Amino acid sequence: MPNQPLIKPTADELGDGVRPAAVGRFVDLVADQLVATEAVFRLHLDSDVPFIHKAGEYIAQGGGKRVRPALLLLCSRLLGHEGEEAVTYAAVVEFIHTATLIHDDVIDHATLRRGHRTLNDLWSNHLPVLLGDWIYTKAMQMALTHGQVEVIQRLCGATLRMTEGELLAYQRLGAPDLGVEEYFDIIDRKTAHLFAAACSIPSLIPPVRPEAGQVLSRYGRALGTCFQLVDDLLDFTAREAELGKPVLSDLKEGKLTLPLILLLPRVAPAIRRKIEMVLEDRSFERVASAEIFQLVTAEGTIEEVSEMAERFAEQAKRELEFFPPSDAREALEFAPDFVLHRRS
Repeated sequence: MPNQPLIKPTADELGDGVRPAAVGRFVDLVADQLVATEAVFRLHLDSDVPFIHKAGEYIAQGGGKRVRPALLLLCSRLLGHEGEEAVTYAAVVEFIHTATLIHDDVIDHATLRRGHRTLNDLWSNHLPVLLGDWIYTKAMQMALTHGQVEVIQRLCGATLRMTEGELLAYQRLGAPDLGVEEYFDIIDRKTAHLFAAACSIPSLIPPVRPEAGQVLSRYGRALGTCFQLVDDLLDFTAREAELGKPVLSDLKEGKLTLPLILLLPRVAPAIRRKIEMVLEDRSFERVASAEIFQLVTAEGTIEEVSEMAERFAEQAKRELEFFPPSDAREALEFAPDFVLHRRS
């Protein structure tokens, strides 16, 4: 795997459907560092254990948007750090994210991700669960190479929050009474905390800048929340070819996302029952997916969630006013627009 030729990420690879020019404004500044990050990612996603080697090659071929590494590298540039340490931490963050995706697919019994078969669909559950554990541990081992204990603490904190979020979400799987406040608590843990860690870790590279770290953590948390809200919207509005998995798959897996959480208290019991049947059946056998889409369209909850996402995007941009104008700040100011307009 380390001997594979490295090619700079293209707009399509990083944006998955976002306008190429828009993607360029987000990643061009750190394109070379993203190539280096990908090299570190591939190098460490290998082992003399045959299954790890084989699965690692499969994961590396599957690609991904690498949003979190790009944010970490941009925040590093913003603070004047562009060396090997930032690249290592960018790869570490992607390792952690990869491990969560593997475990998520096992929990959700998912068969497709980014248009490719999931590891659990290829090799059942046992091996991918252990691989996810291996990747988590490898991530921490990589982070330790630079001797920054504070970075490890930040990464462990984010990983703990993500696991807590997954536990909370799984316990409420299929529950039709999930509320807005509970929903935001779950996505804050599952998604926003890793974004916050990715953005704030560069402030821990000497010379340490704790005030900048607090600002970048708030920036990342708002951006991560925006990212998750857009994920919810894409489950309704994107095409299967863009998502790389079936539309409305969240509901089919028993997950209530925000457009439906907002909808349920407003509709008559007979309509509410339709959504409950999908949650019970984990299928659209009794209620067609088109009918669910018509419900959220009629009630306008897709537009409501879109407006919420835009507010979180603006909140993220405002945080950057703390920093003087620079090319890195400009790229980070564009990142929320990239997140809002992505199609996968």
